[in-house]
Amino acid sequence: MDGTILVADDDRTIRTVLTQALTRAGCRVHATSSLVTLMRWVDEGRGDLVISDVVMPDGNGLETLPKIAEARPGLPVIVISAQNTIMTAIQAAEADAYDYLPKPFDLPDLMKRAGRALGRRKTAAVTPTSDRDGDDLPLVGRTAAMQALYRLIARVMNTEIPILVMGESGTGKSLISRSIHDLSDRRNLPFVAISAPDLTDAAALSTIMSRARAGTLLIDEVGDLDAAAQARVVRMLDNLGENPPRIMATSRVDLGAAIESKAFREDLYYRLAGATLTAPSLRDRIEDLPLLVDHFLARSERDGGTLRALSDPALALLRTYSWPGNVRQLENAMRQLSVTGTEPEISSAEIEATLSGQPAADPLQTATEGDRLGASVARHLQRYFDMHGGVLPPPGVYQRILREVEVPLLEIALDATGGNQAKCADLLGINRNTLRKKLTELDIRVTRRRKLM
Repeated sequence: MDGTILVADDDRTIRTVLTQALTRAGCRVHATSSLVTLMRWVDEGRGDLVISDVVMPDGNGLETLPKIAEARPGLPVIVISAQNTIMTAIQAAEADAYDYLPKPFDLPDLMKRAGRALGRRKTAAVTPTSDRDGDDLPLVGRTAAMQALYRLIARVMNTEIPILVMGESGTGKSLISRSIHDLSDRRNLPFVAISAPDLTDAAALSTIMSRARAGTLLIDEVGDLDAAAQARVVRMLDNLGENPPRIMATSRVDLGAAIESKAFREDLYYRLAGATLTAPSLRDRIEDLPLLVDHFLARSERDGGTLRALSDPALALLRTYSWPGNVRQLENAMRQLSVTGTEPEISSAEIEATLSGQPAADPLQTATEGDRLGASVARHLQRYFDMHGGVLPPPGVYQRILREVEVPLLEIALDATGGNQAKCADLLGINRNTLRKKLTELDIRVTRRRKLM
């Protein structure tokens, strides 16, 4: 690690620990307990990175961030604070902090973040913290869509109004709901998540309500409920009684369209949508992709996978992909790459192979015997084009696709005929000379053997 780091903290022990650790890592460190001194250093052009506490004797570190940005645009600031609430995280994000860490922080973790800040000053992340262990999709990002989400979470988390979280599959709707609970004043009360199979009758609802008590009740994918289940939920919401749980719901279905088509009850919608939050798709927050990739690769390493990182071409390819399965699909892809690869760097070829094998986001329709091959090829081709997002694939698609189909067809036909080219040509319905030409062009080896049929 190389660079000059400005440390501002009123705790002498923290200043000493950070100075020693950063100096051992190869950095030059200037430490102070005063924001006035920090701003003087910034104005003088000192420092490649600032690490600042929030509550200081002569002011608020968050209020200083806009001044730092005005004096030194692009200078990254890592905020550390004992006020480890989502409001602090949101305020740090709104003030354009590079990163935010609650106290007490993990020193190796801070060192890694400082190294990334020095090496990649354009990338930033603010992660609202909770008591969860991070097994779900991370609520990570500093894109405009995520900042808007943070602000809404902060406004609604301690209100009584019901919350509806909308978004595509794989965007982390349930995580958002759980985070609101964990960050609210109900955090020590039960969080109960239910879905359509749990709403079979009134007795099931009564049991669920007794479990939730005055905590939070989440109805997951409420758009999947049939008419009978919707009616039961309406009756439940109309008879919540004293000290009821906070009601939340998630939906990947466009409930407005479902209401118009009479598939969803309008009265239920208005009972659930006291406040509506939208989980952005990965396509709408693609600048958060490097942060998510780092998170998933680090988690895979902890779980026994190989420590790997993306090459620049691999990252560029990920950015152009359409991500129909959103963050969940990204997590699965990174886990696969961590487990199956051994090289320290992930190549673009690995990315292309992994994504081309990803299942489609929506359930595949059952194909008939007559169109099964065509449907499979169509899905493969659609994934190939989706992989390039809004950018067209390189020229020559026709020949590349034909070769992909032609090679296995010829190899399987040759195997079926024991390498007998005359029989193979007859099986395929082509001239023997045409077959020989194809085998030469495609560099397919032919081995004659007796085929037991």
